[in-house]
Amino acid sequence: MSNLDFSIVDDIVAKHDHKATAIISILQEIQEHYHYIPKEFFPRIADKLGISQAKAYSVATFYENFSLEPKGKYVIRICDGTACHVRKSIPILEKLRKELGLTDGQKTTPDLMFTVEIVSCLGACGLAPVLTVNEDVYGRLTEKDIDGIIAKYAD
Repeated sequence: MSNLDFSIVDDIVAKHDHKATAIISILQEIQEHYHYIPKEFFPRIADKLGISQAKAYSVATFYENFSLEPKGKYVIRICDGTACHVRKSIPILEKLRKELGLTDGQKTTPDLMFTVEIVSCLGACGLAPVLTVNEDVYGRLTEKDIDGIIAKYAD
């Protein structure tokens, strides 16, 4: 990938004084910048922190919030926990995927604008069915709501 800037890794690691104990913060900052952690960065991270690539990679794969695949600018998390499922979250998910042009195995739109993730719980059962777009919460949804939600974020 030619658009990766390895100096970003250098700057972030230096900001944390090259301390291996800061690996989680370092990975979070890299992900914040790129919306994922490029695999090409692991040799550089390991070298700068004085740890093995396996150690850096194991931290990134252990925590569910880290992604090694590119994510969209807007991450849509749709709940399919019991309350949401019973209140028809799956038809909403299907409408969302259709409107974004996502196939079954695809999570992220080709333009990297949207990523759709299914989660077990968003902690808002009283609003079921519910989804979030980054930090924004949308509850008591129907399929009709999806077009308006997508339009709000389409740049």
